[in-house]
Amino acid sequence: MIRTQPHAGGWLEVVCGPMFSGKSEELIRRLRRAEIAGQRALIVMPAIDDRYDVGHVVSHAGAKMRAVTAATSGEVRRLADGYDAVGIDEVQFFDGAITNVIDELVAGGARVVAAGLAQDFRGRPFGAMPTLLCLAEFVDKLEAVCHRCGGPATMTQRLVDGSPAPFGGETIQVGALDSYEARCRACFEPGLDAGSVRAIA
Repeated sequence: MIRTQPHAGGWLEVVCGPMFSGKSEELIRRLRRAEIAGQRALIVMPAIDDRYDVGHVVSHAGAKMRAVTAATSGEVRRLADGYDAVGIDEVQFFDGAITNVIDELVAGGARVVAAGLAQDFRGRPFGAMPTLLCLAEFVDKLEAVCHRCGGPATMTQRLVDGSPAPFGGETIQVGALDSYEARCRACFEPGLDAGSVRAIA
């Protein structure tokens, strides 16, 4: 896809999709190209995401690039100061003020690439992602492969002992293949809480 980038100033790109759709890999690809172009590039990841390597952003496929961690959106703003291209991985894990921080970075002339889950494990909008999708100049919504039928997956299924997790659980729970599957809408299963199970029984 050929895109006409703004002649001056910054802009926001959002890369979203379910788990295992290649979001982090795409983020890494874009920031590496920015480095090749001679730009100062930085990737920031949330401190909560320590699945692979706290010093690098790592895709499920194994692609890796140096990154720094931040616990708050304020830290993202401080760390990103002076960079031409800023990647923010798993942006849905940051607090709501991340949208203001990204606005400030873009207004200051930075190209910001925000990657993350558009939906939580219930299939509902996740964190700041709905707002970022509206604000972005460019949006790419990626698909994974459904772990059940092999079709195009747009949703993330959380599992507990191989069964759909109850929807009453915590929204944020970091995990990988042991806890999550990519599913298409037809194969996605609502998680029932204990009260619902008793009512059905």
